[in-house]
Amino acid sequence: MAGGSETEQGQAGGPLVVVTGMTGAGRSTAAKELEDLGYYVVDNLPPSLLRDVVRLVDESRGPQQPIAVVVDVRSGSFFGTLQANLAHGATGRRATLVFLEATDEVLVRRQEAARRPHPLQGTGRLLDGLERERAVLSDLRGGADLLIDTSALNVHQLTARIRESFGTEESTRLHIRVVSFGFKYGIPVDADYVADMRFLPNPHWIPELRPGTGRDAEVASYVLSQPGAAEFLDAYVPVLTGVAEGYLREGKRFMRVAVGCTGGKHRSVAMTEEITRRLCALGHHATATHRDLGRE
Repeated sequence: MAGGSETEQGQAGGPLVVVTGMTGAGRSTAAKELEDLGYYVVDNLPPSLLRDVVRLVDESRGPQQPIAVVVDVRSGSFFGTLQANLAHGATGRRATLVFLEATDEVLVRRQEAARRPHPLQGTGRLLDGLERERAVLSDLRGGADLLIDTSALNVHQLTARIRESFGTEESTRLHIRVVSFGFKYGIPVDADYVADMRFLPNPHWIPELRPGTGRDAEVASYVLSQPGAAEFLDAYVPVLTGVAEGYLREGKRFMRVAVGCTGGKHRSVAMTEEITRRLCALGHHATATHRDLGRE
């Protein structure tokens, strides 16, 4: 379905993935994973607007921005337009058509669990709607670049299939953000894990260290040399590494670790920097940010 020569396709832009298939086969799951992989996702797009979407994304985000569009049976007669666009490279991008399907038994079970009627069911049975849908989509199924039968796949397995097919090394790695904060300003609401550094002596009470922050060498050296600091780091970083590996197995892309002290200026900042350094040394993609630095 990608069709055409490289000249016809243009090849100037990034990838374009079109997701379609049977209702209940997992289109939303595939779209969510593509979004996590960095694609600009448009759901329930009338195929006649495909070229307009590509043009707008090219203008606003640049031609290398990956795009994914989800087209379902509600688009009806527009499917002819979709086939024409993909077959002749009208978008100027290399297009990949993904078709998701499953057995009638599985689709009926999923639709009944969702308690939603089939869009083509009308006053008939759910199976009648599925039969009509298969007929409407038959040509697209035959021209699909990637056909995935999700009958025996759970959400995680389908996510993995999409990730294997469209993920890059950068988009499939886990991004760990380690953020320092002050408890008096509140715990970050998006934190997956929270560590409390108030068990360490506070440099605030040392006049020559008070004006500095945990990013200053003198303050960091003081914090990291305190009893319990090295022991905490030696125990906590391996825990984070184990969690990170589990997140990757579960298809998660982001992990947020919050490290707090009273004001978010000295202890939490120094420990955040050191945790981030150790994670990076172990091969993880980790970045340090300091939410409350400068608020005092």
